[in-house]
Amino acid sequence: MKRSKNYIEATKLVDKTKIYDAKEAMDLVTKTSKAKFDETVELHVKLGVDGRNADQQVRGVCVLPEGTGKSVRVLVIARGDKAEEARKAGADIVGDDDVIAKIMSGNWLDFDVCITTPDMMGAIGRCARILGPKGLMPNPKSGTVTMDVTKAINDVKAGKVEYRLDKQNIIHVRIGKVSFGAERLYRNLATVMDAIIKAKPAAAKGTYIKSTYVATTMGPSIKVNYTDAR
Repeated sequence: MKRSKNYIEATKLVDKTKIYDAKEAMDLVTKTSKAKFDETVELHVKLGVDGRNADQQVRGVCVLPEGTGKSVRVLVIARGDKAEEARKAGADIVGDDDVIAKIMSGNWLDFDVCITTPDMMGAIGRCARILGPKGLMPNPKSGTVTMDVTKAINDVKAGKVEYRLDKQNIIHVRIGKVSFGAERLYRNLATVMDAIIKAKPAAAKGTYIKSTYVATTMGPSIKVNYTDAR
């Protein structure tokens, strides 16, 4: 795979044989950003679990203290008083059957997070094949199926992120933007790592955190000593 000149220059800053402490890694990851836009900083955590077993699944949410740096468009599917509550709380789009029909008819997905009330889940279920693969299907575990729509909206706008295992037992989470600087990125990293560590399944045996890496959207991976972020 051919790499860009900027990527090659960035890799010269990273010692691939070294495991960096968390604060040093956050400083380094900002220095490896060579793009002309404000790159996202991503965290990748390999876990010593087998996600094929229900009792070893790792999934949850946490609110990043420094936010994500991303403007989030929130869709709330609700009726009556809850719909009005959502509008007052700052939801970008509010609707019920009309929004569901829009998603179903044209695969409209002009939003980043979908929140709904429990009574609407039966209707939203028709959209599962569209929303599910995009990670947009509301779920009680992520706090997006709730009667407290105000809190759900506020959490998302404040920087709530969801973490979950992929098929390779790796968790991928964005922890901010390069422009945040090392200190703010560190605080977000520490929050996510603490949440993942606390979510360790009782059935997990052996080493839980196999490896931890951070990287910008277009930059090289930096290996992190996760214990510094606890």
